[in-house]
Amino acid sequence: MKNKKNGLMADINVTPLVDVMLVLLIIFMITAPLLSTGLEVDLPKTKAGEVEQKEKTLLIVINEKGEIFVNDKKIGVEKLSHFLTQARKAKLTKDVNIKADRRCPYGLVAKVLAEVKKAGFESVGLITRPEET
Repeated sequence: MKNKKNGLMADINVTPLVDVMLVLLIIFMITAPLLSTGLEVDLPKTKAGEVEQKEKTLLIVINEKGEIFVNDKKIGVEKLSHFLTQARKAKLTKDVNIKADRRCPYGLVAKVLAEVKKAGFESVGLITRPEET
């Protein structure tokens, strides 16, 4: 298009751009909730029998408030790593049992498991309640 006074006049049509952006917005609005919900997982129930408790087994208890007790002694999360490392170096035991309340945060249980593994314990057991029949 030529303008008599100014020469050439170039117009950019933004309608197709708006159409494409609207389609992308709709796609993202539909897929975003699907990404955040994840998959539902049906966790297995325990049918394991009772295991003999060894005398020198270290027992870690996590209550519903997230407090950690090692052999009935309250220990903070920050001191757990040091305590486990010292217990392993002293060769007090090779076995650890973890008894966690079902209402305690899963992340805390995972952190305790990681600390136990990092300390070098060979046998780790999770104490659960058997299925009610």
